[in-house]
Amino acid sequence: MSSFDALVLALRRLPGVGPKSATRMAFHLLQHDREGAELIARALGAAVRDVRHCARCNTFTEAEICLTCLDPERDAAQLCVVETPADQAAVERTGSYKGLYFVLMGRLSPLDGIGPSDIGLERLFDRAGDGEVREVIVATNFTAEGEATAHVLAEGLKSRGLKVTRLARGVPVGSELEHVDLGTIAHALVDRR
Repeated sequence: MSSFDALVLALRRLPGVGPKSATRMAFHLLQHDREGAELIARALGAAVRDVRHCARCNTFTEAEICLTCLDPERDAAQLCVVETPADQAAVERTGSYKGLYFVLMGRLSPLDGIGPSDIGLERLFDRAGDGEVREVIVATNFTAEGEATAHVLAEGLKSRGLKVTRLARGVPVGSELEHVDLGTIAHALVDRR
């Protein structure tokens, strides 16, 4: 296999990148931005070498414990459970949550062979049972797998005497009802407050 074909194949591993997009990216980098290609290669190499999982919350970090877990201003009584570091970043961008996190790095998916041990549920249960955590906010996605994961989490955490809450779902701010899907409207009515 040629170096060019290997580059295209490597670029196809990115989410949402098919053969045409990967080929266009490879041509662009080699034809117009070799410096950018070198920059990407160095940055990717450094990230693969240096980034690991936080020993407390399982997110990505270069240190043993991430900066969020080390922040004394965070509320240690609240633990928000998310599926991915990207989900954690989304919650952080709201500026409305000041507790700590646990990142599952996935979700239960029996059809794909992903069970409780594959997403570190025992590690989460140990972390949530540290004596400081009083409330666990389950912030998994509202997909079939996310809902199944939320159910298993809630049952396991409640059995350990912890308060478990789930992210609310409903009509997005600024939307008009006629443009919102029926499932969202139905959940908003059931979960109204």
